[in-house]
Amino acid sequence: MTSTTTTEIRPFRIEVPQAALDDLADRLARARWGADLPGDDPWARGVPTSYLRGLAERWATAYDWRDHEARINELPQFTTEIDGQTVHFLHVRSPEPDALPLVLTHGWPGSFVEFLEVVGPLTDPRAHGGDPADAFHLVIPSIPGFGFSMPLSSPGWTPDRVAAAWVELMTRLGYERFGAQGGDYGAIISPAVGRLAPDRVVGVHVNAATGGFISFRPPSEEELAELTDLERSRVARLQRYMAEQMGYAQIQSTRPQTLGHGLTDSPVGQLAWIVEKFAEWTDDAAALPEDAVDVDHLLTNVTLYWLTGTAATSANMYYEVAHAGGWGGTVERSPVPTGVAAFSTDVAIRRHAEAANTITHWSDFDAGGHFAAMEAPELFVRDVRDFFRTVR
Repeated sequence: MTSTTTTEIRPFRIEVPQAALDDLADRLARARWGADLPGDDPWARGVPTSYLRGLAERWATAYDWRDHEARINELPQFTTEIDGQTVHFLHVRSPEPDALPLVLTHGWPGSFVEFLEVVGPLTDPRAHGGDPADAFHLVIPSIPGFGFSMPLSSPGWTPDRVAAAWVELMTRLGYERFGAQGGDYGAIISPAVGRLAPDRVVGVHVNAATGGFISFRPPSEEELAELTDLERSRVARLQRYMAEQMGYAQIQSTRPQTLGHGLTDSPVGQLAWIVEKFAEWTDDAAALPEDAVDVDHLLTNVTLYWLTGTAATSANMYYEVAHAGGWGGTVERSPVPTGVAAFSTDVAIRRHAEAANTITHWSDFDAGGHFAAMEAPELFVRDVRDFFRTVR
């Protein structure tokens, strides 16, 4: 890692100018709407116009960013510069002095907002009916190019580079021994943190895991026969994703800048781009995204993308990964104890995960989905506690 200009850690508060909120409301009021496409399944061709109009109306008239901004600002936030990049993070220390430091990493199209419901139970289990021995000091950074980790300082912010920044961040905070947890991109970055600092990382816990936890190669008939029914269902889900749901990834992996122009200029476009993933990746039992997550929690996440103008810079992570070898590359097997929480829409398969990770804990859930800390916070907290109890 190159040397930084400063190692100073600065307090941070979110203070969005009222003019930015007024501009958002004005753009939503003037949105230009297209017709719904014909077809029996209104979601098969993307987010239906009729649905999106209703959600945009709520965003414009019923949702109050100031309430959510105030709630976030109740949590200690900071920025620092690492490898030339501004890094924003929450740092919430537990009242329990022997708590284990834990760095939580979000993915796309998530943000640090994903973890708001689990901060209390993880940092202060005593106040939430849990065992104080399970307490964590939480560090929740925003990946460079996401949220307030802006502006993006340079190209090359791959998951490995982010992992190196996280190790440096934990060092600056005085944490010699710590755990790492993450979902989506966080499930790539967190194991990379363990590989970079195996003598310091006591354990890695992931959800919504793909690279390093699945096989992108279609299985042979012989391999399929060896899988359990649950594993075969995950293979089928992954194949459906590859065939029908990865257009966004192709665009973000090749032309994130072009995409960003449209999403940065249109809040309706940004809303649709994100809410589609909440429709497709949340628990199958949920008919609509708001049946899986609180609608205002979802809108807070979308509003963060809009207000920070990070459509292109967050998408850029896909470009960096694709042009640094792609998702399916081999990695050194991690010696760090690793736990996996596979929620109902996840595709991780243990026999594949064990090739690159030292799996010591595995949970399969029939509820929850890709955004587990938002969808099923109780299950998420329980599994994080259960795993790290074995490595503290």
